[in-house]
Amino acid sequence: MKKILLLSVLALAATFAISAQEPTTEAKKQYKAYGVAFYNLENLFDTIANNPLERDLEFTPRGARGWDTHKYSCKLHNLARAISNFKTDLTPNGPAIIGISEIENRTVVQDLINQPELKDWHLQIAEYHDSPDRRGVDVGLIYNPRYFRVLSVNNHTLFIESNPDLRTRDQMCVTGVLGGTDTISVIVNHWPSRLGGEEQSSYLREAAGALSRHIADSVMRLYPNSGVIMMGDLNDDPQNKSCAVAFGARRSIEEVEQGGFYNPFWKMLDRGIGTLAYRGGWNLFDQIIVSDYFINDPTRTKRLQLLKPIVMNFDFLKDSEGQRAGYPLRTHSGGVWMNGYSDHFPTQILLVREAK
Repeated sequence: MKKILLLSVLALAATFAISAQEPTTEAKKQYKAYGVAFYNLENLFDTIANNPLERDLEFTPRGARGWDTHKYSCKLHNLARAISNFKTDLTPNGPAIIGISEIENRTVVQDLINQPELKDWHLQIAEYHDSPDRRGVDVGLIYNPRYFRVLSVNNHTLFIESNPDLRTRDQMCVTGVLGGTDTISVIVNHWPSRLGGEEQSSYLREAAGALSRHIADSVMRLYPNSGVIMMGDLNDDPQNKSCAVAFGARRSIEEVEQGGFYNPFWKMLDRGIGTLAYRGGWNLFDQIIVSDYFINDPTRTKRLQLLKPIVMNFDFLKDSEGQRAGYPLRTHSGGVWMNGYSDHFPTQILLVREAK
């Protein structure tokens, strides 16, 4: 039944010219769509040694990467170009919400949204928070205030009793109103890496998945008639224990129970579509997972519904040469500055509801 309902939404999308935020004809007034995206910005550091522990020394003019004003400016321009292409036919003004990771501080995010490619979007930064991460990188959220209004921001530290010295990114939960009607909470993540081996480090990401689920369950109790979106660089694929068991995201809509979660990117990875490549194989670490709120409304008119997931693997984001041809074009590769974008492709989901 759930599959039939989702197909109904897709049919409506094809039948009616779904407008994003600015319908211009009678036909386009019937539906509105909103984008929710995620992008790992791959080491968006400024050029200043502003960490007392010198965790950011590598990204300074005297560091190993020779990270200077020119390279920083190119990085900002490249990322702004990438984000400016997140707009779709259904969302011509760009996403309403963009989760981001691997950012050093609020300043670099402000510099990013002030770039010429993004300035006219008038993006805002949700209340910034410095994580205890050893590398000095954080997660964050930027949004278009025309379509999303922030109600609260809360940050949650991952603590593992068996590994009390763990210092990783906090999980950021932003609750707000999307499209003027739907209360949603977005949990932005960058889970612990696979350093030391995938199996050996799995318990770290399983704990992160359990924390994300605890946060999700808590906000659903606080806001009973609301939706939850969990997103981020999870450093695991959809079928791994952290996502499928600890967090409990399902591969198909039919499997999702009340209060459960659906991972629309699982089947994309099944088709060989990924967001980062390693040794000739693709992973899809950059996921956007939705609660049953977005898939279970039989009327398909009262609230936002998931329309489709997208891996934004634009050609200009890809390396065009050598063994890495077709892979994400990184900022550095083998210690060499590539003047690229990120080692991850961005992802996005489109949400749609009937316009009033």
